[in-house]
Amino acid sequence: MRFVIPLIFGIVGCAVLIALGVWQVQRLTWKQEVLSQIESRIAADPVPLPAAPQAGDDRYLPVQIAGQTTGDELHVLASVKEMGAVYRVISAVDTVEGRRVLVDLGVIATPAKDAPRPPQEVAIIGNLHWPEETDGFTPDPDRDANIWFARDVAAMSAALRAEPFMIVARAITPDVPGITPLPVGTEGIPNDHLQYAMTWFSLALIWAGMTAFLLSRMRRVGPHARTSEEHR
Repeated sequence: MRFVIPLIFGIVGCAVLIALGVWQVQRLTWKQEVLSQIESRIAADPVPLPAAPQAGDDRYLPVQIAGQTTGDELHVLASVKEMGAVYRVISAVDTVEGRRVLVDLGVIATPAKDAPRPPQEVAIIGNLHWPEETDGFTPDPDRDANIWFARDVAAMSAALRAEPFMIVARAITPDVPGITPLPVGTEGIPNDHLQYAMTWFSLALIWAGMTAFLLSRMRRVGPHARTSEEHR
């Protein structure tokens, strides 16, 4: 009878931990489907820019615009694999329809920050985006030096007097000298469910091992050994 409570405790604990691991595996399958849908949406054929894009319905929507860069830029300090420290160039573009939109043209090497990039006619294919990069720890931009630390669509749109959304360029014709487009992708979307699942399954294995060790030790010691120890 003295083995029943530890055994029940061990079984229930393992069951809970295994259930959490299975739930994370299910979440992994769901997240992979979501990422696949996003990737398909990103790569779809571009459409004309909607009249009033909304984050809920139009995130990642491929669009095409034509117009002229204004020469007004905001520079976001960033890091890109194999390139190191770079600046994202966020520019206002005046479209042929008379709209002013915010475009992430791509990245430049840090020494090219102040290189002249005069206004030019461009055709841009990109994806609508509302990056969520700011939190309570994001420093305020250094507006005097024109250095931002995150893509803040609301603040940047106000600074450049553009509509409150961003187009992340996939292709620019003709090229803007010195700028390498950095298209939107799913790389920045967290997908840690596999690691979580492995953690829960590992904890279940450890729990089972600890339970087996406890029962084995209780069997070796036995109730009489404890009684004789108390009378010694």
